[in-house]
Amino acid sequence: MQRLLDEFRNYIALERGLSPRTVAAYGADLAGFIGRLAARGVTDPECLSRDDILDYLEQSQDEGLQPATLARRLVSIKVFFRYLVQERVLPSDITEVMAGPRLGRILPGFLSLPEVEALLAAYTGSTSLERRNRTLLEAFYATGLRVSEMATLRVDGLHLHEGYIRVSGKGNKERLVPLGVPAREALTAYLTEVRPQLDTSACAIPVFLSVRGRPLTRERIWAIVRDAARRAGIQRPVYPHMLRHSFASHLLQGGADLRVIQEMLGHADIATTQIYTHVDHSRLVQLHRQFHPRAR
Repeated sequence: MQRLLDEFRNYIALERGLSPRTVAAYGADLAGFIGRLAARGVTDPECLSRDDILDYLEQSQDEGLQPATLARRLVSIKVFFRYLVQERVLPSDITEVMAGPRLGRILPGFLSLPEVEALLAAYTGSTSLERRNRTLLEAFYATGLRVSEMATLRVDGLHLHEGYIRVSGKGNKERLVPLGVPAREALTAYLTEVRPQLDTSACAIPVFLSVRGRPLTRERIWAIVRDAARRAGIQRPVYPHMLRHSFASHLLQGGADLRVIQEMLGHADIATTQIYTHVDHSRLVQLHRQFHPRAR
């Protein structure tokens, strides 16, 4: 991928005649994209899917980038893929139908309830890492945290007896997220029986630790979710943000108020949360039939 990026830079500079500033902008965007993929072990452009691109853009959004910057990153990726097709590196352009201006309103992918159940049951072993991974997945679905928030979740932010966690989100804004019984039980068992085996220093702050006692990276968490989906037999790509989408979508399907979902997700603007109303059309039809006087 790095070799292809170098060849692409030469192409747009020498053959297309783009300005050094434009070449540098494309290069920086794509270097970040390729670097993120490489951290997950993806080095072949033929193995990429639209979900890989969407996940990268969603992670960028989680980091606080503005829609205009996200749109520019998508443009860089689209130009790069057109070049790869032109050079016959790829047979087709998977970015062709991805529209930049509506980036902030791409409908999120989410898992069905049976898929979630299969995912949460993917790790059945009794080793410390299997139990850690099982707890991590349970916590993801129970709270709807961003992957960056899960990676930095602190032990002192867990209030299991009271049934909630304290999360530091975007802009260091804190919020409280309730915990259901399965997640509370899983976290309690993990903290008392598993985490002490991983915390070799006995003073680590993050909840989820690696085998060496270090905080789990975003890339490692992404790999755990992907491995769980493979074990569960889920055919489509699954990534951490999809569990966040599933959390919100299932709450909406269950009748939760949109403002409550907004608070738990840590969205500053209700408009961001409203995207889930577009996902669950059946819920809207049900509510219309239930409450509108002339729905029948």
